[in-house]
Amino acid sequence: MVRNHLSALGFYFFLPLLYLISILPFRMLYILSDILFPFVYYLVGYRKKVVLDNLRNSFPEKTEQEIHSISKKFYRHFTDVILEILKMQTVSPRVLSKRINYSNPELLRKYFDQNKGVIALSAHFNNWEWTSACSEWGPHHPVVIYKPLHNRYFDRFMKKGREKQGAEMIPMRDTLRRLIKDQKEGNLVLYGMIYDQSPVWQETQHWTTFLGQYTAVMTGAEKLALKTGLPVVYFSMRKLKRGRYIIDLIPISEDHTGKKENEITEDFYRCMEEKIRANPEFWLWTHRRWKLTPRKLAEMENS
Repeated sequence: MVRNHLSALGFYFFLPLLYLISILPFRMLYILSDILFPFVYYLVGYRKKVVLDNLRNSFPEKTEQEIHSISKKFYRHFTDVILEILKMQTVSPRVLSKRINYSNPELLRKYFDQNKGVIALSAHFNNWEWTSACSEWGPHHPVVIYKPLHNRYFDRFMKKGREKQGAEMIPMRDTLRRLIKDQKEGNLVLYGMIYDQSPVWQETQHWTTFLGQYTAVMTGAEKLALKTGLPVVYFSMRKLKRGRYIIDLIPISEDHTGKKENEITEDFYRCMEEKIRANPEFWLWTHRRWKLTPRKLAEMENS
């Protein structure tokens, strides 16, 4: 009870400020980002140790100077993304959709013409939240599968901003129920999910080498693909400049016949890793992605 009241108090205390930021024009938004960057990077040092440790472990071949250079570029991009996400609360879908497009939307149209839905995988790369704002969804109905935030008030706030841009949000726990419903009704749906997250330890079934580190990975999207036969596409986002993005649609698996176990997941991770290595400053390094290790998993299973 007390925890819920504190969550509500924290949310409603910050709510006016969040909306005030969201109504700023884009030009002012990036001026604010330039002001916030030195505060976040130099003064507060938000999760700076986590970022630097992640970068060092991912790129052991790089010098300390190179690591700090990537870190600095990341935080500049990070403050942009945080404010861009807040902007989703008030900006119209028409305006936002002009800032993000697909390089090859014909791929989605091909699947629609074949009467197929799509499983769309993305990563915490560039501005992942703006993926739901793209005007080129085409005839597919967009459904974004997400992991609810612990603070239910902030969760509702984020859900509102996402759905304002045209995507329907469903919690991860409801995925299978929703997919079965759509299959029965013949709905053509694009199921979007962020797929670079760490699985909950109780559901850890597969490990891979990602950025040189042994990594627990989610396998739910692959299971859905094998169950339904839906094609799997990687929505790979590129940053053109501030507030301008483009998405390359990269087929991961169209025909799953003969696929080995975890092959779809592995192919996605190899493709994603290639993009991160090419532009490391655009991935979300503040995330404690490698907190779960085989040793910790064994300890939790035996406790």
